Amino acid sequence: MISIPHKTKQFLVLIVKLLIVGGAFYFIYNQLANNDKLDWNKFIVLFNKNQSIIGIGFILLLSILNRLFEILKWQNLVSTLCKISKLEATKQVLAALTAGLFTPNGVGEYAGKALFYDKSETKQIVFLNLICNGIQMVLTVIFGIFGLLYFNANYNVITTRTVLLLFGILIFTFIVLFSIKGITVKGYSIEKLIHKINEIPKSIHRKNIFLAVCRYIVFSHQYYFLFLAFDVDLPYLTLMSAITSVYFLASSLPTFQFLDFAVKGSVAVYFFGILGVNEWIVIFISTLMWFLNVVLPVLIGSYYVLNFKTKKPI
Repeated sequence: MISIPHKTKQFLVLIVKLLIVGGAFYFIYNQLANNDKLDWNKFIVLFNKNQSIIGIGFILLLSILNRLFEILKWQNLVSTLCKISKLEATKQVLAALTAGLFTPNGVGEYAGKALFYDKSETKQIVFLNLICNGIQMVLTVIFGIFGLLYFNANYNVITTRTVLLLFGILIFTFIVLFSIKGITVKGYSIEKLIHKINEIPKSIHRKNIFLAVCRYIVFSHQYYFLFLAFDVDLPYLTLMSAITSVYFLASSLPTFQFLDFAVKGSVAVYFFGILGVNEWIVIFISTLMWFLNVVLPVLIGSYYVLNFKTKKPI
């Protein structure tokens, strides 16, 4: 096995850090500066009209809570392996978010967190991160289905026959997965995965679910309050059903973190267009959500990436 000199290893690690941070900043700038759908003049006029220190502070507080619940989720789950402080959990979550910014569906986030641990613990860290993200996806699907059904009942986006067909496909998929759970592929099976999930104490699972629900409530209502700030006057249930539907459908599409607002924005334009909301407002709110909940944490995460010290050979 080839041994890499210490100086060379340090140089390579520095290059990787600069590529991650440089790439993150480039993608953020490119999306904000070259998006011709963002009408900054309209935004400034509306901002000057409705600006409120309390309102801005409240929206920023929701962004902090959103990321805080994610940090607490990670601290809670990784406690099954070792105890870490909130500061350490913050460092790992934000650095991993930065690393996963331009990878499909944030796959780089898994590798980002694993780098903070010994090589022997990599599989366990990846598994815990899967649980961390998995519960959020499950909640997105559950709330999204109910939101979509409510929205569809009022606006007939799809026919009743299509709804029944989709439920039929979903039930069939669960039956197939349950039937083949014992089949092993390269040492892995659904049955083993369920067994491994059950090895985690129930108290950890309960706390994970509670924090995930809190996080979902926070970011979905941040979306809601931004619509109110942009003078969108719609019934609460109608607006929330559209929001949960957008998150559900957008999360089902493969994408990159730096394109997240574009994907959600495209889906949102369709749903809120049905409600008569101006397209530029929908695009701006989607962009603001992305900026507040991805860009700002990535800026902080970049600091942790640049200060990261590898524990093992690369």
